[in-house]
Amino acid sequence: MKKVKIKINNQEIICSSEQTIMQVAHDNGIELPNLCFHPDFSVKANCRICVVEIAGRKNLATSCSTKAEDGMEIRTDTERVKRSRNLNIELIFAEHIEKCPSCIWRVNCKLLELADKYKIEITKFSNRKAKREIYKFANAVEIDGTQCMDCRNCLEACNNLQKINYLKLRGKGINQEVVPVSEESGFSFMQKKADKVDCIYCGQCAVHCPVGAAQEQAHWQLVEKVLRDKSKVIVAQFAPSIRVSIGEEFGLEHGKIMPGQVVTALRQLGFNYVFDVNFGADITTMVEAEELLKKIKSGSCLPMLTSCCPAWVKYIEFYRPDLIPNLTTVRSPQMHIAGFIKTYWAEKMKIEPKKIVVVSVMPCTAKKFEAGRSELKIGGNLPVDYVITTRELAWLIKKNKIDFSKLKPAAADNPLCASSGAAAIYGATGGVMESALRTAEYLLMTAQDSVCVGVKDKNKLKLCNSRIEFKQVRGKHGIKQALVEMAGKKLRIAVVNGIGNIAPILKQLKDYDYIEVMACPDGCIGGGGQPIPTTAAIRKKRLEALYKIDAKSKIRRAHENKEAAEALKWIERKGRLKNQVLYTRYKKRK
Repeated sequence: MKKVKIKINNQEIICSSEQTIMQVAHDNGIELPNLCFHPDFSVKANCRICVVEIAGRKNLATSCSTKAEDGMEIRTDTERVKRSRNLNIELIFAEHIEKCPSCIWRVNCKLLELADKYKIEITKFSNRKAKREIYKFANAVEIDGTQCMDCRNCLEACNNLQKINYLKLRGKGINQEVVPVSEESGFSFMQKKADKVDCIYCGQCAVHCPVGAAQEQAHWQLVEKVLRDKSKVIVAQFAPSIRVSIGEEFGLEHGKIMPGQVVTALRQLGFNYVFDVNFGADITTMVEAEELLKKIKSGSCLPMLTSCCPAWVKYIEFYRPDLIPNLTTVRSPQMHIAGFIKTYWAEKMKIEPKKIVVVSVMPCTAKKFEAGRSELKIGGNLPVDYVITTRELAWLIKKNKIDFSKLKPAAADNPLCASSGAAAIYGATGGVMESALRTAEYLLMTAQDSVCVGVKDKNKLKLCNSRIEFKQVRGKHGIKQALVEMAGKKLRIAVVNGIGNIAPILKQLKDYDYIEVMACPDGCIGGGGQPIPTTAAIRKKRLEALYKIDAKSKIRRAHENKEAAEALKWIERKGRLKNQVLYTRYKKRK
């Protein structure tokens, strides 16, 4: 790698010739503002607010797209740079209709921050996009054309990263806008194509948008309203990955583990009870491990496909309905714990289920869609009433002036509180499969060796203490494959990290027995509802934090969770209710 010597603001720097000026500046603590740049995507240089002046060159250069060359003398603070940068920020504001009062970005909006820092007059130009439409995809995601600044990150997220190809550019020049394929007109072949393309609600467009033009459909207002209803018992439940990402919204380091602070914040917001979805993950693991072994024994509907990711489920229902029989019928963790809250817990607490309102805090926009699936009703009622994202929870905390970083941690409510390390890694790619394999191997071994309780023989005891770690399924690779031997059985497994990597696996399904798919890069820790920015480096920190939780847990396998096992024993005695709480079904979608 060739080394070059450059100067930025008279500071001599030795760097790689493969680095851009922006990268070199960042590495050396020199600030260069930007909006459209994202390390997950190609450099487009659309916003043009990262411009610099290079000695000997006539035109200003975009630092995100210009590579360092030996002898370059660069200035980031000349009057020419300032005039160009400020004008570009003003023009971007002219493209972006301000909806600050209802926008969850308001307290950490990069646009407002830049306007304040550089003293920009944000109303200098008229709003040229005021008449553009807002496109809503189910109840999960929306594209607001009035706020778009033409960075095209949403297009890269949908078409290149996820390979769904649901978003397109329509029009030319200043009239270009991002629209769903179904809105294309004038081309009959496009309309035919639109019939075969649909949104899977993953929200990667939202988590990569710098200005909130692509975002979750906000439900925090509905939650605020229900929190004022004293006739209801308001329950919150939060997902495994929330605990390692929410701190970023308050300036804390990436991957900081803060479940106790989440519990305290939710109580201060007015929730009567707070539960940890990790409990539901242990339920899911035990039920899924049993279903996996039954399918392997019968040899039917293999490979078994995980169904915890609702964006992946939507993909199957729309694009590959022929594979619906392969999806595990086991409900997701948020649905499992919510189902037990409105049955098992309600009975213990002597609370009428209809009086209970369950609010899920999820890293995922597709979970909003999942919560509304009619197939999940229990006795005519949906288990989860509202879903808010990590960002929405952070907004509610800020809006209520709660100093999150100074909160004292508290434990979630009992029962439905205990959880294993296996539950924590549900937020990581490969985590669902690893959790299921830990319990599946235990079930296979105990089936061969009768009951392990009270075993004193060292060899038999070793048999009962099946493996805890299956590192073959870990890591950030797009596709992870392995042959795992468990109790004499060989299991062919694959983990798909991001829906954009699914194509090769779909072509060789017969080569596998069990496949995990998470639609978002690196799993739920990279979900569409997570803090912004979310980059590969940030996701890595979150992943490491989840595995740290697992490694330090007193119990690391789901079947060792006595509270979860007790809840399963209770549901076993409930006849039809068991199927309603534990299992679901799927349907072909047009």
